Amino acid sequence: MKRFTDNGDGTVTDTLTGLMWTKATVATGKTHKQAIAAAKKLDVAGHKDWRMPTVEELFLLADRSRIRPAIDVEAFPDTQNDWYWTSTDSAWAPSCAWIVSFSGGSASSGGRNYKACVRAVRVVSAGQ
Repeated sequence: MKRFTDNGDGTVTDTLTGLMWTKATVATGKTHKQAIAAAKKLDVAGHKDWRMPTVEELFLLADRSRIRPAIDVEAFPDTQNDWYWTSTDSAWAPSCAWIVSFSGGSASSGGRNYKACVRAVRVVSAGQ
């Protein structure tokens, strides 16, 4: 069974987690604050409850058996070989938040003024 289902409306559902993702990268070159705003203002496939993923959610998309990009390119074809923001704050550095690299599939913390990409997620309700 395929893990990702292309919903044909600009979204992809992860059958492992039940999360719905934007198929395309939402934005590039955004600070953490700009990334949060970009995800919140989305209206994709009639859904307006998009948000930035946690580090755990986004890290599960990384496929470390692939490189540049380290993700299922059939499900997410335009993924940048770059860092993507998460909503998870860094516990040891309040001025930082977690970021995930889809160049190699790693995670790190980045200063909130760093410019990174954005992919949005939402929880799928029953019947959606």
